[in-house]
Amino acid sequence: MVDETPKQAVGRTTDRPLRVVLADDHARMRGRIREALEAGGCTVSAEAATADEAIERAEEHRPDVVLLDIHMPGNGIRAARELAGRLPGTPVVMLTQSAEEDDLFDSLRAGAAGYLLKDMDPRELPEALRGVLVGDGAMSPRMLTRIMDEFRGPTRRRFARRSPAAARLSPREWEIMHLLSSGRSTEEVARELFLSPTTIRVHVSTVLKKLRVKDRESALRLLRGE
Repeated sequence: MVDETPKQAVGRTTDRPLRVVLADDHARMRGRIREALEAGGCTVSAEAATADEAIERAEEHRPDVVLLDIHMPGNGIRAARELAGRLPGTPVVMLTQSAEEDDLFDSLRAGAAGYLLKDMDPRELPEALRGVLVGDGAMSPRMLTRIMDEFRGPTRRRFARRSPAAARLSPREWEIMHLLSSGRSTEEVARELFLSPTTIRVHVSTVLKKLRVKDRESALRLLRGE
C-alpha cells in the first residue's frame, strides 16, 4: 500500500466520517470517548488498551487520526514516536489527564499533533480532531499557556516547577500558584481553570500548610526562591 500524503488524507474526510483509532487502558473511559466521537460524526475504526496494540491497530486500519492516552501500558508517548515514523501521514493526538509539562513537551517532541486534557468538554473533541487534519493544533488552553511560557524564556517565569518548594505541590496546586503569581485574582484563576473560587482558596490553603507559611505572598516568595 502506498502511503498517502496529509493533503490526500484531508481530502478523504470530506465525504465520509473521520476515522479514529482510540487507545486508552480504561475501558469505561474508552466508552465515553467513543460515544462523544460517534455523536460528533466520527467512526472509531478500532480500540486499543496498550501502546503496542495502538501501533498495531493504527497500522492495520490506517485511520485519519490516532487518539492516544499517555499513561497506559507501554507508554503512549512511545507509541506516538513510533507511529510518527511508521505512519508519517497520520496525525497523533494525545488525550490525557496529565497536565505535567514533561508529558506535554515529550509528546510534542515525539511528533504528536495535539495535546488535549480529559477534562475538556467531550462534545468539542470531534471538531478538534478535524482541525488537526487541516493544520490546526489541537491543544487545551492551559497547555497552550505552558508552551507560550516556555518560549518566552526563563526570565519570564515566575518560579521553577522543580524548585524544592514547588516539588511539594501537586500539579494542580502548582498550576494555581503559578497563575496567581502572574497577578491574576482568585476569581480569574477560577474562571481559567473552570473551578469555583472556593476550590481555588482550598487549594491555596493546602499549599500554605505544605510550605509552612502563613499567607499567600509568603508562599509565592518561597516558590520564587526569594
